Amino acid sequence: MLKEELLQDALHYGKAFVHMGQTAQYIPELKNVSKYYLGICTIDMDGNVLEAGDTNIPFTIQSISKLVSLILAIRDCGADHLFHDKVGVEPTGDPFNSIVKLETKTRPFNPFINAGAITVASRISGKDSDEKFGRFLDFIRKLCRNEEISLNTAVYESEKQTGDRNRALAYYLKASGILEGDVEECLDFYFKMCSVNVTAHDIAHMSLVLANHGVDPASGEILIEAKSAKAIRALMLTCGMYDGSGEFAMSVGFPAKSGVGGGIAVPLVNHMGIGVFGPALDSKGNSLGGIKMLEYISKRLDYSLF
Repeated sequence: MLKEELLQDALHYGKAFVHMGQTAQYIPELKNVSKYYLGICTIDMDGNVLEAGDTNIPFTIQSISKLVSLILAIRDCGADHLFHDKVGVEPTGDPFNSIVKLETKTRPFNPFINAGAITVASRISGKDSDEKFGRFLDFIRKLCRNEEISLNTAVYESEKQTGDRNRALAYYLKASGILEGDVEECLDFYFKMCSVNVTAHDIAHMSLVLANHGVDPASGEILIEAKSAKAIRALMLTCGMYDGSGEFAMSVGFPAKSGVGGGIAVPLVNHMGIGVFGPALDSKGNSLGGIKMLEYISKRLDYSLF
């Protein structure tokens, strides 16, 4: 059984590595965040919460938002269409913002690299970016069980002004016939969904829903179809930590999805949801202290993945 003492020990272990990382330097608003924040939160199936460190510090969700948009897109256009016609399900071995594979394989390799996530965002129903974002915000508030979740306007504007690489990806996808609709509307929604403020506690609850086969244990409400929750956990294991996914699977062995804001979402099926926050990133764009905390915990617990 997981105990608070173990989380505190994991936090202490993770802090020893934080100085080696740095915050996301290419997004001005994230560059200025203190890299020394570190926290971890767990919520089990009975609603018991354990926390250590900076679990209530708001940070932008960044690529963890790709879990939420993927669920919405599956609901709106169906998994068969999405994974057959628009995105694949394979790891790339390339950085999350790489354009290289699009030159030989038009369809993005998976929905968690930026090209794949932008494609997925284009398949969410809504007449414009505001309507899409409204649906996204309503849904993420349910997944996190927090009605206060909102857009970080400063980060959104910063990403929109500096997101030229994502803009290049989107226009390449449009020219290849993969991305549908207006490119700038799609990008506006994409930048907004990545700029939502959450905490490690919020991410832990989202992970809990995925770990409980799509059902919120507290309310009993089905938020994600069980089949979709299983598919998403599988994608998290193989593709969720960018081009560090294989190494993470070997060293930690948990399904996980990271974001360059420093968050990591971890659903341990039938056990708990874990939320991590640590903005000091490694060379792959993953939370350095967060990974070390999860390594520490995984070596002391024995949970099956699926």
